[in-house]
Amino acid sequence: MKLWDKGYDTDHFTERFTVGRDRELDAMLARADVLGNLAQARMLRSIGLLTADEEQALAAALKEIHRQAEAGNFAIAPDVEDVHSQVEFLLTATCGDSGKKIHAGRSRNDQVLLDLKLFSREALFDTLDAVETLFDLLLARADACKDILIPGYTHLQVAMPSSFGLWFGAYAESLAEDIILLKAARDMVNTNPLGTGAGYGSSLPLDRSLITRLLAFDDLAYNPVHAQMQRGKMEKTVLLALAGVAATLARLSADACLFASPNFAFITLPERYTTGSSIMPHKKNPDVFELIRAKCNRLQALPGEIAMITANLTSGYFRDMQLTKEIYLPAFGELRDCLFMATLLLREVEPARHLLDDDRYRYLFTVEEVNRLVSAGVPFREAYREVADSVRRDEFKWTEPRLHHTHEGSIGNLCLDRVRAKFDRAKTGWNIDAIRAAERALLA
Repeated sequence: MKLWDKGYDTDHFTERFTVGRDRELDAMLARADVLGNLAQARMLRSIGLLTADEEQALAAALKEIHRQAEAGNFAIAPDVEDVHSQVEFLLTATCGDSGKKIHAGRSRNDQVLLDLKLFSREALFDTLDAVETLFDLLLARADACKDILIPGYTHLQVAMPSSFGLWFGAYAESLAEDIILLKAARDMVNTNPLGTGAGYGSSLPLDRSLITRLLAFDDLAYNPVHAQMQRGKMEKTVLLALAGVAATLARLSADACLFASPNFAFITLPERYTTGSSIMPHKKNPDVFELIRAKCNRLQALPGEIAMITANLTSGYFRDMQLTKEIYLPAFGELRDCLFMATLLLREVEPARHLLDDDRYRYLFTVEEVNRLVSAGVPFREAYREVADSVRRDEFKWTEPRLHHTHEGSIGNLCLDRVRAKFDRAKTGWNIDAIRAAERALLA
């Protein structure tokens, strides 16, 4: 059963090859497709292509499909190509000829692009929620652990004093910057492509602005050729934003694996989130952090995959775009899983105390001594040479009882309130409440 059926048979392998994983992946777009169809029906009624009774019947049928999708009961039949076909066949079965009218002024090209945008918009909101949950935890832990000192490293060599407050706070601020990219992706997603058809518009008097308002888009994608060129470009841009979050998580996870190693012993992982060895009874492996690192590294590669699929395409639609779904749609769930697991672990990670009492870290304080001399009036380069000479003679000792770090962002002044403000600024302008209100109105 195909929307484009012309009465002749297609070779079985050709059909299987061209459909690919659409049936499996398109189920993820069902709720978005229903919302798009509700707006389309309202618009067709406004321009006289549906009667009030026809629109009412279609809306009732669409809301029932949405309930099925919400309950996890929506499925694409084995002989149906995609979600758009499944929804239209269900509407035709329920509403008769009204179901056959709903595709007027529309192509599967602008329909799938609309579905992808609505899906992406909601998935980005969910991602923002998960990022904020982890951000809140990291900020709280930074404050609670601000006085617990740890060694800082450069080149994996002992460098200068750090703290768990500094470490947790670093990843919180990184997430605050990551959502700047997420917001940019949301802005690109939130334009309405419906009505651009196959990429060249329609001779029907479509009211594209009405659909834009009904679906709470910020604006239209005006030029129909441009609208179709958003396929691939949109996915790549959104994946770049997800990759920013993934890069933060991957690096945090690499740190956690290192810090949990007995050679470092900076943190203790909760036992229930570790795994054992089939041969070594003592092992408590940080497999969760290792898998977060691996999954997030893979997520960072996805924009490049999209770029290669779309690299040599001219304007207009090509079936190559179908492959972008296989890369794009599952990425949101994978990142959310990584955010969820990282939050679980970091809530229960136990920092070690009194690490710097160990003599192996005595050179952490060489810069502190240089700065003490500089504060006493010794030129920096002379102070540096004096401390370096004491290290070479193995005579260096740091005897100060406390550190004196006071500038913005330092160990003694983490500026967590300002990091919070940075995050809150990046959260503005998402219009989540207005968008969800518009969707509820369509489904009411």
